Amino acid sequence: MKITKIETIWESHLLAVRVHTDQGIVGNGETYYAPEAVASILHDWMSQKLLGEDPLAIERHWRFFYERFINFGGRGAELRALSALDLCLWDILGQSCGLPVWQLLGGKTRPAVQAYNSAGGTSYGIPAPGPKAGLRDKLFWPGHGSIGFEGPLEDNWSSVHRPADYAEELIREGYKGMKTWLLDPLAHRTNGSLYASWGDIKKALEPLFRIRERVGYDIEIMLDGHGFFQWPVAMRIAEVMRDIKPLWMEDVLRVDNADQLRKFHEMAGVPIAVSEMFTTREDFRHILEHQAADYVMIDPTWVGGISETKRITEMAIPYNIPVTMHDCTGPFTLLAGVHVGIACPNVVFQESVRAHLRVVYRKLIDAPVEVVDGAIAAPERAGLGAAWLPELFTPENPTYRLTSV
Repeated sequence: MKITKIETIWESHLLAVRVHTDQGIVGNGETYYAPEAVASILHDWMSQKLLGEDPLAIERHWRFFYERFINFGGRGAELRALSALDLCLWDILGQSCGLPVWQLLGGKTRPAVQAYNSAGGTSYGIPAPGPKAGLRDKLFWPGHGSIGFEGPLEDNWSSVHRPADYAEELIREGYKGMKTWLLDPLAHRTNGSLYASWGDIKKALEPLFRIRERVGYDIEIMLDGHGFFQWPVAMRIAEVMRDIKPLWMEDVLRVDNADQLRKFHEMAGVPIAVSEMFTTREDFRHILEHQAADYVMIDPTWVGGISETKRITEMAIPYNIPVTMHDCTGPFTLLAGVHVGIACPNVVFQESVRAHLRVVYRKLIDAPVEVVDGAIAAPERAGLGAAWLPELFTPENPTYRLTSV
């Protein structure tokens, strides 16, 4: 089997990738953020090594590109390009064997992975594609997205304006956990990362108290700080959050310094999760060895794909630190986390966004991903379990690129 061509398109920040082979098998993958830069790396440079090569030599390709990238400090677009490629190659391997990827990773350790709902909406991150391909006019900076608007599945808006009703709705659907982004408006104010009064913080977090008053502890609560805050504000947030008893507080403190994260972990008084912002195994090793977190969060399409996600997940096991998978970005990031979570016993939760699963992703891939009784079942289809809709990859799409033998 040989690689014959590489295709990419992008919608907002999401880069969709397809790798074709001479046997007709097509591998699907993705990554998120600065998609034009990532596409250029795939087409202008990586393709020179990949075209005509064996797609099943996954580890050989991974090591070659990783070592070249890291030699030049390539933790950004380069590592995201490698992540997208890695998903495509695992998808090709699964399809060529007639087996789902989790089976190739060692088999089931459980029938399904627990999923919590993150407070996105239909307009968050990757708006549902409209009649025109390419949504370059709707870009936003991650962590600076709109709160959304009142309406079905607009969970970010609901978490602020009708939090108790929203929590009850999730419980009825079987969700065991919910994550909110209530601190973003506080951080976006002038000097918001440096100073916030007790009143400011209590007002921002007031929806969490309303949830606890209504449903008690029938659902786990997580709080995402998106890495905005410095030490004084982060400590004040932690003190207020102690009364909420969250499952975890995530990336409230900037993640630049492992020693400071360890100190924050020791003093916060609530469980701490870090970090979707990490991109290499070394980042996670520092956190584990410093005993700086209660959970580590991995985004499969930022750290190096399925290959590296599994290695990081297994690395956390001897530290007795569970892993949670990140996804507010795209369907194959979600599926990659689910496959690793099925194969590795150390994955406690998979992040998901209801609006993405039920609206956005269904306009992008050919098989729905569903949360049933608070969990996502092991995909049974060979490979990753879905494919990009072929009509997305047409020369009429202004973002379309093709490189072939």
